[in-house]
Amino acid sequence: MTPTLRRDDLYTSAPAVKMHGEPAGPAGVAPAAAPPRMPATARAPRPAPPRALPSLGPGEALALLGTPVEDPLAPFSNAPADRTVRCDACAHRCVIREGRLGICRVRENRGGTLVSLVYGEVVAAQVDPMEKKPLFHAYPGQTSLSIATAGCNLHCPFCQNWEISQAPRDGLHPVRQPLPPDAVVREALAAGARAIAYTYVEPTVFLEYALDTARLARDAGLANVMVTNGYQTPETLALMAPVIDAANVDLKGFSDRFYRRVCGARLEPILESLKEMRRLGTWVEVTTLVIPGENDDPAELAAAAEWIGRELGPQTPWHLSAFSPSFRWTHVPPTPAAALRAAREIGRRAGLHHVYLGNIPGDGTTDTHCHRCDALLISRRGYRLVAMKLRDGRCPACGTPLAGVGLGA
Repeated sequence: MTPTLRRDDLYTSAPAVKMHGEPAGPAGVAPAAAPPRMPATARAPRPAPPRALPSLGPGEALALLGTPVEDPLAPFSNAPADRTVRCDACAHRCVIREGRLGICRVRENRGGTLVSLVYGEVVAAQVDPMEKKPLFHAYPGQTSLSIATAGCNLHCPFCQNWEISQAPRDGLHPVRQPLPPDAVVREALAAGARAIAYTYVEPTVFLEYALDTARLARDAGLANVMVTNGYQTPETLALMAPVIDAANVDLKGFSDRFYRRVCGARLEPILESLKEMRRLGTWVEVTTLVIPGENDDPAELAAAAEWIGRELGPQTPWHLSAFSPSFRWTHVPPTPAAALRAAREIGRRAGLHHVYLGNIPGDGTTDTHCHRCDALLISRRGYRLVAMKLRDGRCPACGTPLAGVGLGA
């Protein structure tokens, strides 16, 4: 299925970039009688031919959220001044020159038009328990057809899915299988899945594919969930919110220094995305991978827990997962179980109702209890639901509702 997008739907005009000392004129353009003086070393930009939509091959589609911007360095590079595009899908807001790729390596400026290079071609597709996302308060005990393309907008050295997330950056070539949006929905229905999950890599890099699939899924009665690093823009969230029912957001640390040094990102856009998802009505759960010596400072964990409770609400589940050496961080030791349990107590002291532990032997830390009377509501072993005792989404003992989505009768 090829997205039916018109060129006029894709881009909005952006104000021209004014150079220092440029005379004022209508719409920021210098009057013809007094053109700006060009430095002696600069060359006049090549006149751009009339723009046409690029031809698209398999796995390619016109991308959303690309804004044409004038390249202020065009006079020095002999590049067409009007063929630079800013990608507004993620918080990097990459300014991409003609023929170049964004940081994710799967969104390309082709002749002044932004093109997705991963539309309808998956590198991973399988049926997972919802608890594996992890989503504990969204359709518990049910399954999702999980899909991913190649690419990611971060480059975390501890990524567990690096073979596909970092493939375009590292020159790897995972096998791609054509799976257009309508085929994804058919596969999900045939598998008896309750939802489609956009996961394994950052879904924002395959925004167009995810959005078309999610709309068809919603029409077919399926839910949509995503696992995301949260490094998105308000524009992307506005597009996805009407069709995304739940999201698990990786809060990889609570330090901007950690994000800049380790992930190639910033903390603030992720916090803003979390708040915006809640405002738009998406059910949100948060995951933090606790990495020894990197993001496990008790004060930092306490600050994260307090922020979650204050900005997202104390009912927001916080999943704390144990780190295992992976990818480029094979030298970092695994997270001790005792450290994870201590982090859980930090979250509970901050007032969070539901703090879960992952990647350690089961000891009840994946069970859901009523925050008011402590009655057992949902029992789990690993990713498997053992028992669900909710009645109409409420505690059977005291009647307190459990926050979430798809909690059933």
